[in-house]
Amino acid sequence: MTMTLISAADLAARLQAPDLRIFDVRHDLADHAAGRRAYEQGHIPGARYLDHETELAAPRTGKNGRHPLPSRADLAAQMATHGVGPDTLVVAYDASGGMFAAHLWWMLRWLGHERVAVLDGGWQGWLAAGQPAATEPAPAVPAGAVQPGAPLAETVDAQAVLANLAQPAFTVLDARAANRYRGEVEPMDPVAGHIPGALNRPNGENLQADGRFKDAAQLRAEFAALLGERDPRAVVHQCGSGITACHNLLAMEIAGLAGSRLYPGSWSEWCSDPARPVARGA
Repeated sequence: MTMTLISAADLAARLQAPDLRIFDVRHDLADHAAGRRAYEQGHIPGARYLDHETELAAPRTGKNGRHPLPSRADLAAQMATHGVGPDTLVVAYDASGGMFAAHLWWMLRWLGHERVAVLDGGWQGWLAAGQPAATEPAPAVPAGAVQPGAPLAETVDAQAVLANLAQPAFTVLDARAANRYRGEVEPMDPVAGHIPGALNRPNGENLQADGRFKDAAQLRAEFAALLGERDPRAVVHQCGSGITACHNLLAMEIAGLAGSRLYPGSWSEWCSDPARPVARGA
């Protein structure tokens, strides 16, 4: 069974485990230095900071989206520098309801790494549970031996999404806020709207009021209400730049709806080519 979430209590009980690596991926898309500042002010003991702009993304070309995926080899090398090996349990957390942590969860599954989970409730949940915080940097560790393996998560590219408009083989699910999906506002990208035919599931709908994920049964019912009888393997997730789409991917995994895929370039890549069609409205 795919690992998805870990509770604050379960993580706290494992803090001294030698096969554990915790990654703090707190981030702010409008203030790229905010995550590092937050980490330095306090983090889970032993956690190591990773930056979504400089460490978890490939160089941008203006045509490949705002957070292009690094190569699997580069991702493996990044993980190895932090001591991740084939059997390491990796836990990711943020302070944004899991949206950045879910992205790292998905990236590691795409790398072929099975033992990865998201801290349910994130940093706020950790503190609310009375768990300890640290300010010192994570200790140096020997390099790990993680290598790219058979991917446990799959992608589609812009060409496949474009071809799907004429010959539908999958359903695109957009994780952005409803007003961005409808094209009423666009704070991040130069064009407003959505991929024609895409459905909308704002990723915030996956959470309870306390910032933890809804339970599996509720998530399953909500996705079923939106997707009907569609096979999860015929669902492709997207958002603005491939990050919050992973939140919906994780939610579907929690719900037992495994096998959906990611369009990593998402709207920021799609709208960079004026030849690609744009839809607006509900």
